[in-house]
Amino acid sequence: MPKVSHRGEIMPASPIRKLVPLANAAKERGTRVYHLNIGQPDIPTPEVGLDALKHIDRKTLEYSPSEGLMSLRRKLCDYYHRFKINVEVDDIIVTTGGSEAVLFAFMATLDPGDEIIVPEPAYANYMAFAISAGAKIVTIPSTIETGFALPPIEEFEKLITTRTKGILICNPNNPTGYLYTRREMDLLRDLVKKHRLFLYSDEVYREFCYTGAPYISAFHLEGIEDQVVLIDSVSKRYSECGIRIGAIITKHKELKRNLIKFCQARLSPPLLGQIVAEASIDAPDNYMLSCYNEYLERRNLLVDGINRIPGCYSPIPMGAFYTVASLPVDDADRFCQWCLKEFSYEGETVFMAPASGFYTNPELGRNQVRLAYVISKSDLARALIVLEKALEAYPGRTI
Repeated sequence: MPKVSHRGEIMPASPIRKLVPLANAAKERGTRVYHLNIGQPDIPTPEVGLDALKHIDRKTLEYSPSEGLMSLRRKLCDYYHRFKINVEVDDIIVTTGGSEAVLFAFMATLDPGDEIIVPEPAYANYMAFAISAGAKIVTIPSTIETGFALPPIEEFEKLITTRTKGILICNPNNPTGYLYTRREMDLLRDLVKKHRLFLYSDEVYREFCYTGAPYISAFHLEGIEDQVVLIDSVSKRYSECGIRIGAIITKHKELKRNLIKFCQARLSPPLLGQIVAEASIDAPDNYMLSCYNEYLERRNLLVDGINRIPGCYSPIPMGAFYTVASLPVDDADRFCQWCLKEFSYEGETVFMAPASGFYTNPELGRNQVRLAYVISKSDLARALIVLEKALEAYPGRTI
């Protein structure tokens, strides 16, 4: 038989989705599964977006321009200006979701063997996209004891080599919910400026910052405007994961020329998704405020509940809608599988993402899970009860 690619063999499985077959089997047995594993919001999509989809009056659903509809890019430009992100329409390239934005950013800036430094735990698909580009992710661990704060900047500098092309952050962070401070962002600015690196900044959760401190975008950092590659998506802020609309924002002229070639090769981003996204930017202020308040209440309920369970600990995430928690278990991967294969409490169980998949060294997340608070407060409250019962019954409990 012909051999498959080495690239495919080393591509990591998603820690978020790899246990889906076990969850489906549990449902087939009649078990109710509480999905804490994936950042799929249950909050309704804005009515203006749904109305735009329902009332499409085109006679032909044609290709859009490779860089995205001009009308959407103009709307996005106005949207970024609300956050004092001073970009122009030509700085914005529409992509097929934030995932394609990361992939194209890597393909357009990195050659095989080039390196990117990433604090971990990190969104697992960053590694997959780097492998696709033939590049290498060099990680630097943050710790649950510090709430997953940015590691010391000196540790970043130790990792810089002649192959280092950039530093990648997610702010607010997936999977930890950490929100980088102004001081941390300034330190990153100084480092990338000193070593002439790209600063890739995944900012898809900017609406969800639960602190009084101002939101700091990479584009707020003076002196590195041409080095910033901002990654964005409408998936989370408008509950539109399925329309697959994201964006790359950069002022780097040569990079924009490279990016357009990759965009042309895949033809165009989804037309219908762009129509929905463009309309959704006009969602009323009370839509975003209600989403924000709902996630804040869910965060408080989940984190308080986790920390009340003996042996469990979660820092308080200041952004996004995730937290990484430590559990009193011998192996979180085994525990998460056990919950779906062998456990139920009153006909219910929980589906969590083992945190080992968010580290390059799985031992660092061996007793940790990522939890997404994207289900209703009543379901979260019930999931916490089921989780506590699971921990009491688990044979590999460590306390």
